[in-house]
Amino acid sequence: MQFSSANNKILFLICFSVLGCSPRKRKEAIIPVEQNIQLDKSILDISVVAKGLNVPWEITWGPDDKIWMTEQHGEISKIDPKTGEKKRILEIKEVWKDRTTGLLGMAIHPNTREYPYVFVDYTIKDNKKIFSKLVRYTIQQDTLINPKTLLVIPGNTGHNGSRLAISPNGKLLWATGDAANYKNAQNDESLNGKILRLNIDGTVPENNPVEGSYVWAKGFRNMQGLVFSKRGFLYTSEHGDALEDEVNLIVKGGNYGWPNIEGIHDTEEEKKYAEKYNTIEPLLSWTPTIAPAGMTHYGSNNIPEWENSLLLTTLKARSLRVLKLNNDGTKILSENIFLENEYGRLRSVCVSPNGDIYVSTSNKDWNPYSKPVEFDDRILKISKASKITSEKVSKGKLASENNSIDNIDQLYSIYCGSCHKDDGSGVQGSFPALKGSPIVLGNKGDLIKVFLKGKKTENKPEQMPAFKFLNDEEGAAILTYIRKNWGNNAEPIQASEIKKLR
Repeated sequence: MQFSSANNKILFLICFSVLGCSPRKRKEAIIPVEQNIQLDKSILDISVVAKGLNVPWEITWGPDDKIWMTEQHGEISKIDPKTGEKKRILEIKEVWKDRTTGLLGMAIHPNTREYPYVFVDYTIKDNKKIFSKLVRYTIQQDTLINPKTLLVIPGNTGHNGSRLAISPNGKLLWATGDAANYKNAQNDESLNGKILRLNIDGTVPENNPVEGSYVWAKGFRNMQGLVFSKRGFLYTSEHGDALEDEVNLIVKGGNYGWPNIEGIHDTEEEKKYAEKYNTIEPLLSWTPTIAPAGMTHYGSNNIPEWENSLLLTTLKARSLRVLKLNNDGTKILSENIFLENEYGRLRSVCVSPNGDIYVSTSNKDWNPYSKPVEFDDRILKISKASKITSEKVSKGKLASENNSIDNIDQLYSIYCGSCHKDDGSGVQGSFPALKGSPIVLGNKGDLIKVFLKGKKTENKPEQMPAFKFLNDEEGAAILTYIRKNWGNNAEPIQASEIKKLR
């Protein structure tokens, strides 16, 4: 900018000095607070930083103080947390997206000055075969260059796992799913259903449990969260089948039991297997399942009530869980639930250096509970506040069992709603509608057998799990609910009828 005289220039500088302005400073957007959370002492603001996204599968804090994000269809972008501005930095054209496949996990090396690397995991399809591909990119200003393929393993339309993390000593950890073949998890010749540990050039570290093998731990179904704590402990979140979603503390060479053990070692068969193979129990498991997704460790004292907790997003339960750890990091002491059913399915979570928390929604994915709202998908910001400024204030709640047959609507929603939907409409091509279903309205014995034993559809990873773990009264309540709702008008099912067919 040119000035006509020295006096004009002085007046200009005084103006900006006094008013606190700067001709070079861009005006930041004012992001309104949608609601407050009242903790024991702290007050939190909840605001929407970005909206109109397309399944932001991974979000992580970048070295440039931006939120780095993968979107499932194949784009990597940055979100400015102050303005919500989105800037695409890479489109990966070979990404193949269907159901739960696509561009998934991402990790940025914590020392980008020496190692300017970003690692991503995505799905490809080659000659009708599906693969999960692990690739390293080099950061160059606002783009990523020099893709280097580190590893390619078999994939499927589901159960690909796909979270990535960098260890404190600079190794790359990759959580893989069993690729919808449960035998892979215990098969030492397969890299599916494992946690893999690599050098950042893709080679096998010398101190892995088995020489020449990438496998760090085994016995997993479908991990959706992977994070190191400040103390260097590695934690995972994992989808169970019809029961026993899990959070695990990972140890070198550990066996976590799937498919022979689900969750806690509480059946005679599981106890025998655990004793024989020295399997490790989860820190926490959930039945009914909650579909745990992305997870991070909160090591900041900015929100003191949450310090030293695992922050866990959930899809089916549509909530943020705060899992308080003991000082050693070896036990979960409590579980508190926030944002339940407020923003839909929650997929990923990250923390900024100053202790702000960012959460991404996942309402445009293949299996939403309902139609996405106008602003989906979104990134939410949770930050410390000095006072309550919103009319909407919540306190969260302690996790508790609420699956009694006295609350049959919720019992159905917990066990059946995530697949068949709360209105019984199902998902075309994946989960059949219960409304008007010939199986639901037909012979009661046939329906009970499917309920107790499950049902698998050929060439599909999604299958009807067995619900034999429910007692006869619970089973009868659910099946009667299904046969009496959404225009269905069939006879109720009695607990005695289920008992006969077990």
